[in-house]
Amino acid sequence: MYLKTLSLLNYKNFESGNFDFDSKINCFVGDNGVGKTNILDSIYHLSFGKSYFNPVSSQNIKHDADFFVIEGYFQKEDKEEKIVCSLKRGNKKIIKRNGKPYEKFADHIGVLPLVIISPADRDLIVEGSDIRRKFMDGVISQSDKEYLQYLINYNKVLSQRNALLKYFAANHTFDKATLSVYNDQLEKYGTEIFKKRVTFLEDFIPIFKEQYKAITNNTEDVNLTYDSKLLSEGLGSLLQDHLEKDRALQYTSVGIHKDDLSFTIREYPIKKFGSQGQQKSFLIALKFAQFYFMRKLSRTNPILLLDDIFDKLDENRVSHIISLVNMENFGQIFVSDTHAERTEAVVKKIHQTYKIFKL
Repeated sequence: MYLKTLSLLNYKNFESGNFDFDSKINCFVGDNGVGKTNILDSIYHLSFGKSYFNPVSSQNIKHDADFFVIEGYFQKEDKEEKIVCSLKRGNKKIIKRNGKPYEKFADHIGVLPLVIISPADRDLIVEGSDIRRKFMDGVISQSDKEYLQYLINYNKVLSQRNALLKYFAANHTFDKATLSVYNDQLEKYGTEIFKKRVTFLEDFIPIFKEQYKAITNNTEDVNLTYDSKLLSEGLGSLLQDHLEKDRALQYTSVGIHKDDLSFTIREYPIKKFGSQGQQKSFLIALKFAQFYFMRKLSRTNPILLLDDIFDKLDENRVSHIISLVNMENFGQIFVSDTHAERTEAVVKKIHQTYKIFKL
């Protein structure tokens, strides 16, 4: 699978832009602020129906414009896929596949497998648990439609239960029977999500460790562990045990929406005890593991976006990434960089066809 052409209209800093891509390597080079990352983000947008960097869709419309349109033609196996993502201020976003609008955006997830590696990934280490859950959910959802639907259903019920808890507090009332309906639904969806997360991590963690070893060329002990109260108690029991706390807080304090991933090096949190280099290697290993995991399940090479990584990594780590890309049967790769000469020197080491776009 690869992206053949891309057209942008009023997307971020682009009034208009048209690109014809190489099926293997494509590099965007230029000074900071010219829009290199925005092009990568538009490709991400076509795959996921949203921006990687700014989830507020209307803020991706160019200043002083009323709408944006992203259009891409993909070659997937023997078939051409035309994907159009558009948004007009005040209206709902529209995603069309081969001229037909999606009724549910969730149906588009997984159609165009894609992995992005970006300096923004550091949030996975330094920010709260919601970022790490989104990473896990994003990887699983691209290959498991049932999981994504469970997640949508769970979040809908969670919102309803929280609204009910607020209503009880505001009106000094309580209806156990009504609450138990939401508890049962949360238990049903949450238990299935939990089981699928456990299964996913059993497959994913060995791939991650293998990638970390390949990138760093050493045997540092790194690990991912799943932190969930459901590992020791069922969700139904947890909801009952925390009922009084939830009534006082006016929101649901337990469930799979509170789960986390622990990132460790030598059994210590990498956030506190990992060097910058170790943290960068950890994140790249995570994303490469995502790539291999998705490739295995989708039986196609995901598109790989490398945003500004040559600027942020030392030469040794860049060399390892290049050797991995060169060695394996990768598909299409997009790279952004500030230095044209450096980019060309790097991609020449990968014995594939390439195009360089100077912005």
